[in-house]
Amino acid sequence: MTASAPATAPAAPVPAAPLEAVTGPRVRPYQSYVYAYPHKTAYRPLPERPALRDLWRGEDKSALSLYLHIPFCEVRCGFCNLFTRIGAPDGLTGRYLDALDRQAAAVREALDADDRGGPARFANAAFGGGTPTFLTADELTRLCDIAERRMGADLRAVPLSVETSPATATADRLAVLAERGATRVSIGVQSFVDAEARAAVRPQRRADVEAALGRIRAARIPVLNIDLIYGIDGQSPATWRASLDAALAWEPEELYLYPLYVRPLTGLARRTAHTDTEWDEQRLDLYRQGRDHLLSHGYEQVSMRMFRRTGTAPQGPEDHACQTDGMIGLGCGARSYTSALHYSFDYAVDMGEIRTIIDGYTATEDFGRAVHGRRVGGGEARRRHLLQSLLQARGMPLADYRERFGADPHEDFPAELAAFAARGWLEDAGTAGEELRLTPEGLAHSDALGPALFSPAVRAAMAAYDPK
Repeated sequence: MTASAPATAPAAPVPAAPLEAVTGPRVRPYQSYVYAYPHKTAYRPLPERPALRDLWRGEDKSALSLYLHIPFCEVRCGFCNLFTRIGAPDGLTGRYLDALDRQAAAVREALDADDRGGPARFANAAFGGGTPTFLTADELTRLCDIAERRMGADLRAVPLSVETSPATATADRLAVLAERGATRVSIGVQSFVDAEARAAVRPQRRADVEAALGRIRAARIPVLNIDLIYGIDGQSPATWRASLDAALAWEPEELYLYPLYVRPLTGLARRTAHTDTEWDEQRLDLYRQGRDHLLSHGYEQVSMRMFRRTGTAPQGPEDHACQTDGMIGLGCGARSYTSALHYSFDYAVDMGEIRTIIDGYTATEDFGRAVHGRRVGGGEARRRHLLQSLLQARGMPLADYRERFGADPHEDFPAELAAFAARGWLEDAGTAGEELRLTPEGLAHSDALGPALFSPAVRAAMAAYDPK
């Protein structure tokens, strides 16, 4: 999963445990991967189907994020429960881009319908999936045209991040992305050890991975991100170190280290069941080894997962910037954020359900309304701001929270913050304690800390979700 777009994440969140489980004698460190709040499993159909022009009326549109979702992959990895389908029958990618173009036209019309929030401008863009480079070079050109000509995003003037895979990072596709202004390419390698790739049900050979990395570097796209996974069956400290060193040989500007999760309706879930504490400890040990290895090789830690080579400029806003900046998501797996509503299309994990949703999307003519989402009231906005800011290594300035909400987070979340501090996860940092910041051990337990901040209502909605 990348900072710009949470689409290569090895796992989506599951219903979170109550806070009591976090404050108990033992904490399961790997409870839920949190990249956005509320998660889409808490979304529901919107009976009122609000018009987009009403949702965006009066919103600040001066620094929007733009995300285009391509829900196709050449294979489905054993750990993946993302919204994506394998392959595409003849003509499906063309029909999908047709629908994406119709949606972009409708969204841009809604953004331009009211100027009280100012003209719509995009501060960054991302293509995620699925695998955007599943598209051909000509189709990628059309995708860029939709972002630029329909939405008005100047891709050569803003950071543009694109996800790829070893099999689809071809020279012609990368040439299109480089010419259209891509500043960052993120490639899901997961492991440089062929046996581990097979154990993760990810059919690839190291030789093919290295060739893809060579093509990315040859395209001269400024930032290369490599995703790696720890906790794979058969992985040892020695093989984990080997993958880290193989990645470092390419001097990537960014590295993401993901813990393996095994979720329902995935290939690994049908083959294995990880529930014991031994696996938790293995992942924690490998995480710490990976963290320390990267820190000793000139990388700085941005979050539990993200490491950036010292001196590399951030690609767009940090992960928590969308607390206040809106997001426009195009495509059937994308989500959009206004200050009061997060919305998307229906969500599924089962391949049959995903195909049905994609087919419905390609047949849609009217994209002028939000159909699926969740209201984000004042209390949820506070949780979201705290959660997504606190999970960043640099922490959260208390002044930012006070300015936005007129209150102190210690007043809004006294039990949660006290529990984190008691466990050694949290410190008052900065000048005169004016920042909340996770300790190194707190960062290591981000996947327990994040779910502890979910509201009871969101937790209940996630628990009631049918993972179809």
